[in-house]
Amino acid sequence: MISAFTNTWKIPELRDRILFTLALIVIIRLGVHITLPGVDATVIKEWLDTVQKQDPKSSGGGIGALLQVFSGGGLQQAGIFALGIMPYISASIMVQLMTAVVPKLSRLAREDGGRQKITQYTRYITIGIALVQGFFVAKSLAAGNSPLMKGIELVGRPLVPDPSAIWMVLTVVTIVAGTVLLLWIADQITEKGIGNGTSIIITVNIISGLPGALIGAWRYFVTGEGVSPFNSIMMVVMIALLLVVIAGTIAITQAQRRIAVQYAKRVVGRKQFGGQTQYLPLKVNYAGVMPVIFATAILSLPPIMLQMIPGVGSQPWAVKLSGQLSQGGAWFYVLGGVGIFLFSYFWVAMMFQPSQIAEDLKRNGGYIPGVRPGKPTADFLDFTMTRLTFAGAIFLAILFVLPVLTGHLVGLPPGSLILHFFGGTSLLIMVGVVLDVMRQVETQLLQKHYDGFLRKGKLKGRYDRLSQTSGAAPKTAIIYLWTVIAILIVVGITAAIYNR
Repeated sequence: MISAFTNTWKIPELRDRILFTLALIVIIRLGVHITLPGVDATVIKEWLDTVQKQDPKSSGGGIGALLQVFSGGGLQQAGIFALGIMPYISASIMVQLMTAVVPKLSRLAREDGGRQKITQYTRYITIGIALVQGFFVAKSLAAGNSPLMKGIELVGRPLVPDPSAIWMVLTVVTIVAGTVLLLWIADQITEKGIGNGTSIIITVNIISGLPGALIGAWRYFVTGEGVSPFNSIMMVVMIALLLVVIAGTIAITQAQRRIAVQYAKRVVGRKQFGGQTQYLPLKVNYAGVMPVIFATAILSLPPIMLQMIPGVGSQPWAVKLSGQLSQGGAWFYVLGGVGIFLFSYFWVAMMFQPSQIAEDLKRNGGYIPGVRPGKPTADFLDFTMTRLTFAGAIFLAILFVLPVLTGHLVGLPPGSLILHFFGGTSLLIMVGVVLDVMRQVETQLLQKHYDGFLRKGKLKGRYDRLSQTSGAAPKTAIIYLWTVIAILIVVGITAAIYNR
C-alpha cells in the first residue's frame, strides 16, 4: 500500500488531479473563516476562546451536529460558506424522491440529456433553499441567538453592530453566493480533481472537527482535573473501539450480494455475442447515509416548531420535549433508530426498481439461472433486496446509537464532539468518500501498469468514472492556485504575529 501512494506521484495526470484537489480544499477552508460583512469578528474570537476552555463533556445536540457536518464550522464562524453544501444536499434529496414518485421526471431521467436537466433543476432549487436558509441565518446573527453560538451573548457586545435592512440583504446575497461558489468548486473537483466534489467538501468539513475532538479527548482522559489511570486505559479502549468500528463500517459498505446473470448467445455477422456470465451486485447498505440524514432531519422539526409558536417554547413540557429530541436524549436515539430502519426500506423502495431491472435483462437476452425471466425475476430481486436491506438497516441503526453507548461507557454526553467520529453520519460519509477516492486512484494506477492498494484483487466498486470525466487541470492553473494560497498563508501568519 505504501508503494501505491508513492506511485501516485509518478503519474503526471494523477499528480495534477491531487494537487488541484488539495488547492481547492485549502480555498474551501479559507472561505469558512472569512467572516460575513458587518459581523464583528472579535466577538466571535472571544466567544470561541471561551468555548475552547469549556469542559469537553459539553454537548452539541442532534440537529447542531448535523449542521456542523455540512457547514464545517461555517455557522460558528459566521463565514461566507456558512451554509456549506447543505442546501444542495437538501435539494438533491428532494429531486431524487420526486424522480422516483413523479412519472414525468422518471421518464426525463431515462432520456438522453435528461440527467443534465434534472441537475439544472436541482441547482435552481438549491438557490431557493439557500435564500430561505440564508435569511434565517442572517436573522439569527442579528438577534445573537444562532443555534451553534450558545453563550455568545455573554461576551457583552453585539455580534452585528448595525443590523439594518441593507446589511440583511447583503448578508443573504453573500451567503447564497458562497453556496453557489461551493457548488462550482465541487464541479471542478469532480471534473478535474479526484473524487466526487460534493462528497469531498462534506468530508473535509467533517475532518475539520477532528483536531478539536482529539484535543478534547486528551484533556478529558489525560490532562484534565481528577484524571485517574483508569481514564487513560479507557482512552486506549476507545481508540481500539474506533478502529473496530471503522473496519466494520468498511466491511458493510463494501458488502454486496453478487447475483449471476447469464446472457444468451447470439451471432451478429461473423461475431458472437453473449454466452458469458456476468454479475449483478446488490449492496447490503444500498441506502447509504440517507436514512440517517432523514431521521435526524425529521427529529429536528418538533423542537424548531415549538420554538416558533409564541408562548409554547417556554412551557416546561415543551422544554423537556425539546431536550429529549434536540440534546441527544433517550427518545432522540430510540425514535432515530426506528426511523432509520423504516427509512432504509423506504429509500430502497423508491430507488431500487426490480421490475425495470428484470425488463432490461429480458430485453438484452439476460436471465438469472434457475429463475424465469419477467415477473419471477422481479420477485426474486425484490425478495433478495428485502433481506439485504434488513441487514443494512440493522447496521445503520446500531451505528446511529453507537456514540451514545460509547458515551455511557466513558462518561461523555451524546452530543460531545469526541463521540462524533464513533458512528452516525460522519463516519459513514468519511468511509464512503475515502473508499471512492481510493478506487479512482487505483484505477489510474492499474491503467498505468502499477500495483494498486491491494496486491491481490482490487477494491470493489466502479472503475470507469475517471475515464468519463474531462482531463486534469492545466499545470498553469495549479501553479497559480498554489501561489495565491502561499501568499494568503504568509499574509495570515504576518497578521497573526502583528495582532499579538
